[in-house]
Amino acid sequence: MSLHGLALFCVVYLLATASPGPAITAVLARVLSRGSNGVGYFVAGFVVGDLVWFTFAATGMAALAQTAHTAFLVVKYVGATYLLYLAYRLWTAPAKPLDDDAERAAQQNPAQLFLGSLTLTMGNPKVMVFFLAILPTVVDLGRLTMVDFLTVGAAICSILTCVLGAYVLAALRARRMFRSARAVRWLNRSAGTAMAGAAVAVATR
Repeated sequence: MSLHGLALFCVVYLLATASPGPAITAVLARVLSRGSNGVGYFVAGFVVGDLVWFTFAATGMAALAQTAHTAFLVVKYVGATYLLYLAYRLWTAPAKPLDDDAERAAQQNPAQLFLGSLTLTMGNPKVMVFFLAILPTVVDLGRLTMVDFLTVGAAICSILTCVLGAYVLAALRARRMFRSARAVRWLNRSAGTAMAGAAVAVATR
């Protein structure tokens, strides 16, 4: 794989991951409502999910992924259901003023966070379209060597982590403005509505 080809992939992938979608919405909504608690596990699920889809495409399993329609529909609806669950939790959360110490004490299950975002990625139509339709036009998968595979995989890890990290930092900065109970209620319900909208987007595409 040439440097030009790698650079082209990085640019296209960066644009694809940075554009708004269910994953970005989920990250923003979660950080705005829960802060940075467990966000590393949440982001890791998205990264691993993209690596799985890339592996499918690179190893010739793209055709299988396209034909296993029922299985991927199930994964898609599980991801949408998870988002709806998060939306419900946000809408019904008590409107308490934000307290950093309390947030640190209320740790969430890392496995639940990781599996939730992984499931969402595996059923995200935006991710499917990129790796099954767009990626083959950017990367010659038929000539991909092991070194190329590892290089592209490292690029995916770096780019997606940086993109989601930037959104996390932006959400954390915005979150500092919400210190009253009324503001927290508005924040939780706005984040819940955004999460429900992302669930509908995943389920209907």
